Amino acid sequence: MNTLKEAKCGQSVTVTKINGEGPVKRRIMDMGITKGTEIHVIKVAPLGDPIEVSVRGYELSLRKADAEMITVL
Repeated sequence: MNTLKEAKCGQSVTVTKINGEGPVKRRIMDMGITKGTEIHVIKVAPLGDPIEVSVRGYELSLRKADAEMITVL
């Protein structure tokens, strides 16, 4: 299974599952990242943290730890 953390710059992926529990999972979902959502990876910082993505028409920066919880296709 691939995670958002493994997505390359310029790649578009679709969310298949959000791992994690409680407040962390809720926070990711509150940002608009839900099952079936398309995410476009805009930039990855030189050391890989954070990752800048486009979700539902807005840009968002995610930590590697959060991106690792998002399973994509």
